[in-house]
Amino acid sequence: MNVIIFGPPGAGKGTQSKNITNDFNLVQLSTGDLFRKEINNKTELGKKIETLINSGKLVSDEIVNNLIEDIILNSSISNKFLFDGYPRTLPQVYTLDKILKGLGQKISIVISLNVDQQVIIKRINGRIICTKCFKIFNEYFNPPDSKDHLCKREFLEKRPDDSAKTIINRFQNYISKTKPILEYYKKKGSLCEIDGNKKIDEIYDRIKGILNNIRH
Repeated sequence: MNVIIFGPPGAGKGTQSKNITNDFNLVQLSTGDLFRKEINNKTELGKKIETLINSGKLVSDEIVNNLIEDIILNSSISNKFLFDGYPRTLPQVYTLDKILKGLGQKISIVISLNVDQQVIIKRINGRIICTKCFKIFNEYFNPPDSKDHLCKREFLEKRPDDSAKTIINRFQNYISKTKPILEYYKKKGSLCEIDGNKKIDEIYDRIKGILNNIRH
């Protein structure tokens, strides 16, 4: 079973991905993690990727596709991938289809977490991080209190990039870029859209039910 998960910033995609990989024994393939690995290993490719990212440019489809292909083709793991952050463009979609077809595999399901913009703003803009114990809270959904946070309130801070304007831009950018990709998978009958406005456990119960049906 190969799974793709989509979701805008603040949708809880990271949390759901962790749940999926743990319960279904899948290997999470994140382009962000692959980039960081190349950069940290100081490879020639890593240096190129770092330069592109630092200059605000997108890493090319060719580089991304090659990184993904190397792992899929050389991995002892077959048909057990959770793709996170990939594919991001239609050329990447076509390349992934081609690679998997050559291996006798396919994408089993594409999960899209749909979350309202106002919910995203509250989730991200409400985030509070303690700079001492590094616990993360949310002033709307999970405010810090004396029971679960013993540090002084002076250590509580908001991330500088968690502003409403930045969040809206990131949200709209995500919607515009993923719309053609989601349409592609919808036409193929692979897309499953899930209400991401609900609680984490409720969302995962829905995902788990869908994946259990596919697996069996």
